[in-house]
Amino acid sequence: MPTYREILKINEQYALDNQKEDSGVKLLLMHFAKMDSADLLLSMDEEMPETLYQDFLYGVDRFVAKNIPVQHIIGFQEFFGYNFKVNHDVLIPRFETEELLGNILIIYEEVFGSKKVKVVDIGTGSGCLAVTLDIEESNMEVFATDISEEALIVAKENNESLGGNVTFLKGNLLEPLKEMKFDILVSNPPYIPNKEFVEGLIKDNEPNVALFGGVDGLDFYRAIIKDAESILNESYIIAFEHAFNKAKDLRKIIKKHLKDVEVIQKKDLQGKDRMTFIVKK
Repeated sequence: MPTYREILKINEQYALDNQKEDSGVKLLLMHFAKMDSADLLLSMDEEMPETLYQDFLYGVDRFVAKNIPVQHIIGFQEFFGYNFKVNHDVLIPRFETEELLGNILIIYEEVFGSKKVKVVDIGTGSGCLAVTLDIEESNMEVFATDISEEALIVAKENNESLGGNVTFLKGNLLEPLKEMKFDILVSNPPYIPNKEFVEGLIKDNEPNVALFGGVDGLDFYRAIIKDAESILNESYIIAFEHAFNKAKDLRKIIKKHLKDVEVIQKKDLQGKDRMTFIVKK
């Protein structure tokens, strides 16, 4: 049998030749071999067992030829150090959303100190934002909503498996939150314009209801911002992830509906405008 190194090299090139990320092949190999990066590095010059080789090739075929995301094959996506179950009912958490979460924790401390706060995540999907906030910050009582019953099933499973204590509510945007008040509203809503091209790996495997946000991709932001103060306390934080080219448009929507607020817009690690925070003290 060929070595791990030889097999990895051949299949990484196979992925690249078919416009797939070669990093996905390494993730599949670690998954099927039950190794982390360090273990794999130490095993590179060993021969790969035949049964492992066949399982790995099947996984690579599903990823490259069948266009199935690596995360769906291995069953999870790591987010902020936690493994979140994902399937075709929820979006796969992205690295940019980790950056959003990190900034939420920083701004929370700046605005509220160590005060106990109530937080709501609108359109929670896999629950990655809500569950991680709940685990990372003991002073946050976290709620989460989603219109999709299937997504909520996944989010509740993640909450239970990771030891979270999030309360989940089914409904569209702010609708299930009437008569409730929060200090922090978080949302990473659908923001792709309806007619914008989306690569097949995403469009064919992730729920379209969680991808598309109207003609200009801003429909859900308008709806949330318009009614946000009906569920927020006098002092609050609103945190959004959004498309890199919508920061200025989002600022205009905020100015139209919210008064006496500070708008903070931050770039991600790629230098793109991806996060907007609205603070009222």
